Amino acid sequence: MDAVDHVVLGAGAVGLAIAEVLARRGESVRVVNRSGLREPVAGVQSVTGNVSDPAFAASSTHGARVVYQALNPPYHRWAQEFPGLQSAAIAAAQAADARLVVMDNVYMYGRADGRPFTEDRSYDAHTRKGRVRAQMARDLMAAHDAGRVQVTVGRASDFFGPRAGQQSLIGDSVIPRALADKTAWVMGDPDMPHTYTFIPDIGENLVSLGERDDALGRVWHLPSPETRTTREVVALVYRAAGTNPRLRVAPAPLMRALGLVNRTVREIHEMRYEFDEPFIVDASRAQTELGLRATPLADAVEHTVRWYRAQATPSSRADRKGTAAAASATAAPMP
Repeated sequence: MDAVDHVVLGAGAVGLAIAEVLARRGESVRVVNRSGLREPVAGVQSVTGNVSDPAFAASSTHGARVVYQALNPPYHRWAQEFPGLQSAAIAAAQAADARLVVMDNVYMYGRADGRPFTEDRSYDAHTRKGRVRAQMARDLMAAHDAGRVQVTVGRASDFFGPRAGQQSLIGDSVIPRALADKTAWVMGDPDMPHTYTFIPDIGENLVSLGERDDALGRVWHLPSPETRTTREVVALVYRAAGTNPRLRVAPAPLMRALGLVNRTVREIHEMRYEFDEPFIVDASRAQTELGLRATPLADAVEHTVRWYRAQATPSSRADRKGTAAAASATAAPMP
C-alpha cells in the first residue's frame, strides 16, 4: 500500500473524529477496520482488513508517522479480543517505527469514592472490563518503557456526540426522543455530577497528543466540557431540540432481568456504578501542560443535536426504542 503519514485503527465514532481532524488539516490519513467505512469521509483513505494479521497490519501502517489505536471489540468480547487487538496495534506501530496514540477510558480506576479522577489515581478496578483495561494500560507502558514503541495515552470519560449512537448515555436513548418530544431514558442517579467528553474534542486532542514530543510515555486525561448532572445535560439536549425536558431512569432490577437474556445489557449494567455517585474526571494536567481544550457544554450539546436532526431519524424509531433503548444505552466512551 502507499505510505500515509497517519493511520487510524478503527472506524467508530472516535476513529472517524480523528480522521476528520487530520483530513481538515490536509494530512494524509488512512482508516483501517474490518468492514470498511459506512460513510465516505473526504480526504480519508479506507482499507478493510484484520489488524491481527501481522502482514496486513504491517502493510496498512507502512510508512506512518503516527498510528492511532481506536479499535474496540463488542462489549461482551473485551476479555477475549481487546488485549490481542492492542498487541496488534503495538506491533504495527513498532514495525512502522511510528508513535502510537491510544484512546482509553477510566474504567481501570474503579469507583470514584468521592474524589475526582486524576492521572495519578491508582488502578482499583472492581469490574471485569475495568480489570481488562487496567492490564492493557500496564502493557502499553511496558511496551513504551522497553523501547518497543513510543506511546501516548488519552483517556476520556463517557462520551457523546456525532455517531455515538447506543454507545453513549447521551445518545440514542436521549436525543432522538428529545427531538420527538418524548421522554428520555437514562441510567443511574440523574442528579449526580458526571463528566461527559465530546467526541470531536477527543479527535482534536488525540491528534494534538500525536504531535507532542512532551506527551510521550504518559497518560493524559482529555479535556471535557464542564461537569454537570446528567439531568442538566439532558435538559440542554431538550433545549437544543426545542422540546420540553423529561427523563426516566431505567430501573436496576429491569436491567438485571434483561441482562439474563441480553449479553450487551448485562455488560452495560456492570458499569452502572459510574452513575450512582459523583463521577468527575480532572483533565487540568493536559490543559495546563499541553494547552488542550474542550468545547463548552452547551455548544457541544447543540452540535450533537444538530447532527442527529440532520440524520432525519423518524420519530417512530424513537417510539420503537422505548425501554430497549434505555437498556442499550452504555456508560462506555467506546472508540
